[in-house]
Amino acid sequence: MIGLRPRHRNGNGPGHDSGSRAIPRRVHLVGAGGVHMSAIGQILCARGHEVTGSDLAASEYTERLVALGAEIFIGPHDAAHIGAAGLVVATAAAKPDNPELVAARARGVPVMVRAEMVQRLIADREVLAIAGTHGKTTTTALVSLMAVRAGLDPLMLLGGDSRDLGNVNVRDGAGRLAVVEADEYAEAFLEYAPRIALITNIEADHLDYYGTEERLRAAFKQFAERVTPEGTLIVCADSPAALAIGQERRAAGARIERYALDAEAAEWRGTRVRGNDRGGLDATVHLDGVELGRLSLAVPGRHNLLNALGALAVAMRAGVDFHRAAAAAAEFSGARRRFELVGEARAGDEPGGGGPITIVDDYAHHPTEVRATLLAGRQRYPGRRLVACFQPHTYSRSSYLLDGFRTCFEGLDALYVLRTYEARESADRGMDARALAAEIGRPAAQYVDSFEEATARIAGDLRPGDVCFTLGAGDITTLGPMILERLAAQR
Repeated sequence: MIGLRPRHRNGNGPGHDSGSRAIPRRVHLVGAGGVHMSAIGQILCARGHEVTGSDLAASEYTERLVALGAEIFIGPHDAAHIGAAGLVVATAAAKPDNPELVAARARGVPVMVRAEMVQRLIADREVLAIAGTHGKTTTTALVSLMAVRAGLDPLMLLGGDSRDLGNVNVRDGAGRLAVVEADEYAEAFLEYAPRIALITNIEADHLDYYGTEERLRAAFKQFAERVTPEGTLIVCADSPAALAIGQERRAAGARIERYALDAEAAEWRGTRVRGNDRGGLDATVHLDGVELGRLSLAVPGRHNLLNALGALAVAMRAGVDFHRAAAAAAEFSGARRRFELVGEARAGDEPGGGGPITIVDDYAHHPTEVRATLLAGRQRYPGRRLVACFQPHTYSRSSYLLDGFRTCFEGLDALYVLRTYEARESADRGMDARALAAEIGRPAAQYVDSFEEATARIAGDLRPGDVCFTLGAGDITTLGPMILERLAAQR
């Protein structure tokens, strides 16, 4: 895996274990299969710690840990799993009565949450923290790629996999920078003290934790206040809530910079937006009114161009020159599960069949993300019929974002809604997928109760030339390959 190389205790550089000296040799991870938790485990393994962990189900991330020498227990949590660990790190989703946490506290073993551990691992670095309701993973991946291509050898902690850096979610570089996706869930991002922070946007989400949008915005305000005194907060001026926080911090004397495609009052601006022959968008970048050059992406969507502009601002303020940053953006293929091509299948050999059926997978699970993904679909695949299967992520999100879900699928020709991915919730917390499907009128949504039913019905509906999106933050990522297999069998 790129960037995960053994560290030596006598190293002198910032990446040579100085952030691990206070960490016990044996560490146990509760929820080791989570994307952020697995990143912690991978760094600890590379730095010579003995890592154990537990999770309810095996995953690609638990397999990565095992490949690095960790011992991972799959199945119900058990007090015996913590063994002789000198520290226990828990995912924010772990309940207080988790047997492993109860046992650790009873034995006097220190317990910390995931974000606390991340802060300990990056304590010796200059932190670049990317926050926001949408676009965090893509923007963090872009900043990391720009820093790598500039030879800055950053540490990277990503909420997904970077396809351009070897399909990894972590990189333990030896340079001075730590590029961190700063997750707002359970106020995790309040553990960090970044030199450069970016807020992509702020919208209602994670209200199962925050309760109200006002509390969520208050957390983002606290995050902005954690930027170091000599540091810079960069906010998207096209997001009213992010811009408001930036203006408040500027009034308090903090260094604030804004970026935008639409708003005119911004230091970093992308203008003359146009399509290119790679299926993406180009823009001309200006800083304080001075033209820097062209920013060109191969990934589609105006939202991705905006993410790239924010990433450019962060990378340049961290020491990357414009041309290297723009060259990295031009080669960027996206994070995994962000408009990711799963494959194509021929739907038949009839004359004038309309071309192959294309399957695309995307993590979109919020109405704003869904709408942006489908707009990018229309841009990348003009004139083709668009079909999607959406898997709601948590019952509460379906309920408090219902108005958005009613309208965000309007760009589709056909829609299927798969049973809810429960994650950390029970059904009494909100609206299930069947009820959500009944609320969506354009296009009329068809509820499917299982992966098998979804595969059969969607494969039967798809026509030559169609594009099918699988959308959601749960296990729907497995549906695309199932549809492709069924289509191949139907030929």
